[in-house]
Amino acid sequence: MAVSSPVFTVLVLTTDADVQAQFKQTLKDASLTIVRDPAALQKEASKHHFDAVVMESRGAEKSLALPSQIDPSRTLVITGSRSVLKKTAKTIQALNHPAAHLSHHGKGKDTSLENYLEAKMGDFVRGMRNGSAKNLHPILIAAVERPLITSVLQETKGNQIQAAELLGLNRNTLRKKIADLHIPVKRTGNKSK
Repeated sequence: MAVSSPVFTVLVLTTDADVQAQFKQTLKDASLTIVRDPAALQKEASKHHFDAVVMESRGAEKSLALPSQIDPSRTLVITGSRSVLKKTAKTIQALNHPAAHLSHHGKGKDTSLENYLEAKMGDFVRGMRNGSAKNLHPILIAAVERPLITSVLQETKGNQIQAAELLGLNRNTLRKKIADLHIPVKRTGNKSK
């Protein structure tokens, strides 16, 4: 069975462990080679073909020369200070996951419901703790259950049998929850003449 080669190969030259970790996390689907020593740059560049090279610049007098084996007209070359490279990694990550990036600014939906709920729940719990609240479990379950049931009822156009099936509940249990949580129910299905 043939193993396919990675789609994108990247050479990263930096001594900063944070920058290295950011690029590892951001480019996890790429073939990533990390070089800490500038002397090893020539050696790595001669061994492989790289689609992109990320190099940490260290001031004008200490700037690294791009190895002759790397053709800048065919290779993406990113050179900058540690802070520039960190920003670059964040930008690449935002481009790879635009919905998650937008959600942090309130303009889009998070790709993970669990992450979104965890963040919101954390804020809620902190607020309740500061107010000396008790019995958070039933409060939180009701706070999540009401909008969940309401959304499912809207999706099923008020059909409680379909809603119960979608929720994985018995129809009578759903009816009790609708009554207990004071959820208005209206059928919005098409009526034939």
